[in-house]
Amino acid sequence: MVLEAALTAIALLVALGLRPWRLLGSRKAANGPDQELSPLLTPLLATLVVLPWMWALPTLHAMPLQLQWSGACMVVLMLGWPLAIPVLVVVGVIACLISPAMGWPEALGAIAWQGVIPATLALMVGALVRHFIGTKLFVYVLGRAFLGTVLCLFASGALSQWNGHLLPGVGDELSLVARWLMAWGDAFVTGMLTAVFVAFKPQWLATWSDPLYLGHSR
Repeated sequence: MVLEAALTAIALLVALGLRPWRLLGSRKAANGPDQELSPLLTPLLATLVVLPWMWALPTLHAMPLQLQWSGACMVVLMLGWPLAIPVLVVVGVIACLISPAMGWPEALGAIAWQGVIPATLALMVGALVRHFIGTKLFVYVLGRAFLGTVLCLFASGALSQWNGHLLPGVGDELSLVARWLMAWGDAFVTGMLTAVFVAFKPQWLATWSDPLYLGHSR
């Protein structure tokens, strides 16, 4: 619990030091002086409404295999790392409040291993992909959103298991297999949503840029 608290506190302090709330400030409309709200408010509010229920799901029902959902990599793609970290902390707090069976130690573990750690790994993977592979649409969707999510979530799950967070009802050997399979499920959804947003709602992706990835502006 001390490790989770330390990792979460460090990440939160660094994120807040970058003043992520500036991304949510109003912007001047393209055709006049009127101010419009940031488009990132929509994915932010959607995250706060949907993701707490996904995190609380393992404690809201009884099944042989408690499926864990992260969504942290998708949140990073939508909001950017500095804004994603405080949002994921709030998600963990809300999940604890809506689930009677989830205590604050479990919520802290979820914040760290389902939120902060995979989100930070996603930031690192994104930087490595851009540096070594380049900035192409295919690379962004397949490399960063899909395969990157698999690697980040499995690595975070393996670290959490090494720290003593075992899946209930699953042996040590099968626990890693289960985490690998769950990482793929999370990655499929992340890759699919990212492709849809790139095509129809690119303003909902703080990490996307038309000039950077397409070579032109819309």
